[in-house]
Amino acid sequence: MRAPGRRALVLAGRGRYEDPWHDTAATSHEVATALGEVGVDAEVRGTFAAAFNDLDAFDLLVVNACSARPAPDAEIDGDDGAWDGAFAALGAWASSGGRLLALHQAANAFQDRPAWADVWHGTLGGSWVPGRSMHPERGPGRFDVVDAGHPVTRGLAGPDARFTADDERYSYLVVAPAARVLVTQRHEDVEHPVVWTHDAHGGLTVYDALGHDARAYREPVRRRLLQREALWLLGRDVSGS
Repeated sequence: MRAPGRRALVLAGRGRYEDPWHDTAATSHEVATALGEVGVDAEVRGTFAAAFNDLDAFDLLVVNACSARPAPDAEIDGDDGAWDGAFAALGAWASSGGRLLALHQAANAFQDRPAWADVWHGTLGGSWVPGRSMHPERGPGRFDVVDAGHPVTRGLAGPDARFTADDERYSYLVVAPAARVLVTQRHEDVEHPVVWTHDAHGGLTVYDALGHDARAYREPVRRRLLQREALWLLGRDVSGS
């Protein structure tokens, strides 16, 4: 049995994997603070190739990265050769039991080369599809817990199995058939997965589409959801959170 862990590495989208719409420095700080509240020691790094060198030193990897810049600067961001090594390390770590929590725009990260996208999507259990995936204007939305028996979501919502959050509602993501969907939202009369778990790759992943900005992470139910996801991935007791 895997021993419960306490160390998390939070990768904030910087350099090659930052965009103009997401303040990943602020949201990663908020994530690290929320994890600290439940006894998880979190280290925050930017998404540079060398950040993947010591994944085995951590019990949990949290990816809070964005879509790739159209024209990355190899001198600053690392050349493709360096990133080939980073994704080889990520794939090996993930398939050997690595625990991953991927947040919000992480569904659209690491898609700038097909080989990297294959590693990432296989680990994530889904992806954002450019030209199809979207979100309505950010605002208060209703989210439905569709698997209330999972430790992450058990008792999270009220008797109607719903909660509200002021956030972006990602829609038309692609989700692997093997993924276990925990939370959905409804847009254009379609149910869209928002939170799911995935383990077909040999590790254990939770993807959570919420978390557009720091304010979103301060909402009580959303914050509890994040903390529960991390604790469950770490093999720790979720019931008190």
